[in-house]
Amino acid sequence: MRSRTAAIRPILMLPLRVAPSVLLACAVLFLAACAGTSPRQNTTTTGATLSRDDLTWLRRDGFGVDSADVARYRTQGRDGLLNAQLADQVHEPLSPPVASLIHGYEAVRTPLPQLLAGLYGTQQQINAMPAGPDKDAANKALQQHGNQLMQEARQAELLQAVYGPNQLKEQLVWFWLNHFSVYAPKGRIRWELADYEQRVIRPHALGKFRDLVMATLESPAMLEYLDNAQNAKGHVNENYARELMELHTLGVGAGYTQQDVQQLALILTGVGIAPVDGKPQRFNAKAAPLVVQRGLFQFNPYRHDFSDKVLLGRHIKGGGYAEVREAVDIIVHQPACARFISRQLAQYFVADTPPPALVARMAQTFQRTDGDIAAVLRTLFDAPELLANGRQFMDPTRFVVSSVRLAYDGKPIANALPLLYWLDQLGEPLYGRITPDGWPLDGASWTSSGQLSTRFDIAAAIGNGNTQLFTPPGSQTRQAGFPMLATRLYYDAIEPHLSGAARGALAKAQSQQEWNTFLLASPDLNYR
Repeated sequence: MRSRTAAIRPILMLPLRVAPSVLLACAVLFLAACAGTSPRQNTTTTGATLSRDDLTWLRRDGFGVDSADVARYRTQGRDGLLNAQLADQVHEPLSPPVASLIHGYEAVRTPLPQLLAGLYGTQQQINAMPAGPDKDAANKALQQHGNQLMQEARQAELLQAVYGPNQLKEQLVWFWLNHFSVYAPKGRIRWELADYEQRVIRPHALGKFRDLVMATLESPAMLEYLDNAQNAKGHVNENYARELMELHTLGVGAGYTQQDVQQLALILTGVGIAPVDGKPQRFNAKAAPLVVQRGLFQFNPYRHDFSDKVLLGRHIKGGGYAEVREAVDIIVHQPACARFISRQLAQYFVADTPPPALVARMAQTFQRTDGDIAAVLRTLFDAPELLANGRQFMDPTRFVVSSVRLAYDGKPIANALPLLYWLDQLGEPLYGRITPDGWPLDGASWTSSGQLSTRFDIAAAIGNGNTQLFTPPGSQTRQAGFPMLATRLYYDAIEPHLSGAARGALAKAQSQQEWNTFLLASPDLNYR
C-alpha cells in the first residue's frame, strides 16, 4: 500500500502553467466564493437547455450533474424522478467496470465475521511470537492490512457516490454516514467499515428513522467506536448513551438530563459484539432465551442490568433487550427528535441556516409518518424554499464528487485512490472525523483561503488529466489525455447559467486544460 501511495501522490496536483494575470483573475473570482459573492447570472435559456430552477433542483438532488441525470430528468420529469428515487426504484446497474472494481475489494467481498475471525487469528499468532524483528514486521503487516481495508471501504463508497444512479440516495448515504459517524483508526473499525456502509447505512437510508437508529445501535463499528461493547453491569460506560441522544436523535438542549444519560446507559448494558474466537458460548436455562444475536451483534443477558429504569419521564421495566427497543421508541418519538433530524437534513440540502418554516413542516411530516425519511425528504424537495433560498457552498465531498462526475460524465475510472487523497487534502476524509459529531454541514466551515487554494489545485489536476484516475493501482502506465468539459452536457445545463465573472475568466484561458481548470474552480461550480 505504501508503494502505491508513493507512486500516485506526486502527480495528483502538478503546478498549472498560466500567465500570472490570468491566474490572478481566476483567483479573485474563486475567492469571491469565500465572501459569499453570488455574481449575476445569465438567465437566457432555449428549449434544449435546462432552466435555472431545473439545474438548481438537480444539483440539490445529487452530487452535481451528468448526462444520465439530465436524461432521467427529461424523461421522467421532476415529480417522476423524485418518486422513483424516494421509492428506491432507480434500477440501473453500475457499469461492469465500476461494479467489478467495487466487488474486487477484499473489504467488500469478504463477510465481516470472516474478516474479524481472520484478524483474531493473526493477532493470536503475533502474540505467541517472541519479541524481535519478526514480531515487529508481523504487527506492521497487520496494520497495513487494516489500512488497506479502510482505503478499500472509502473507495467503494466514493465510487457509489460518483456512479450511483439514485443520486438522492447517494447523498443520503453520505449524510447518514456522517450523522452516525465512526472513526476508522480506532480498534477493529477499519475491518468493519465496508459492512457498516453496505449493510447498516445504505439499506436504511430512505426508510424509517427508528430502523436506522436500531441498525447503527446493533452495528459492530458503532458499538466499538462509542465503547458500548464494554458497557456492562457494574462497569457502566455512558459514552454511547450520551451521543445517541445528543448527536444521533435529540440534539443539544433537548430537555434530557444527565440522569437520562445514566439510565439509558444502564438500558444499553449487555449490548455488544459476539466473540469471534470460535469458542462456544454457554448460557444457562434462564439466560439462554434472553440472548439476542444477529450476525456479530449480541445482547448478552449476563452483562445486562435488569433493574427498572426511568427514561425521559417514562418508566421502563427491566426485561432484557426489550428495554432497548422501548427506549429507542421513546427517544425517536420525541418532538425534539423530529425537529433535530429535520433541521440537519434541511441544513445539508437547502441552506446553512435553514428556513424555520420549512424545518417545522418537515418535523410535522416526521411525526405524522412515524419517522419516514422518504416522506420527510418529499416535504423538503417539494418546498419552494429549496429553490428560493439562495446558493449553498459545497463541502469537499460534494466538490470532489461533482467535479469528477461533470468532467468524466459516466466514464468508468480504474483507480479511486486520488479521490481519497483529495478529500484528505481538503480536510474531510471519509471515516476520518475523530470526534463523533461528524463533519460540519455548513458551507462557511469550508471557505478558508487554504481550502480554496487546494480546490484550485484539484481542479487543475482534473483539468489537465494529471490524476491517475484511469491508471490501475500498481500500474506504471499512465493514460494520457485530459477531459473535454465543453460538451453537450455543458451547453445544455451549465453554460446558459454561468455568471459574467465565470465567463470572463474562461475567456482568458489559453488552452483547453486551463479552460477546464477555470470552470471547475469557479464559484459557479463550488456553489449549488
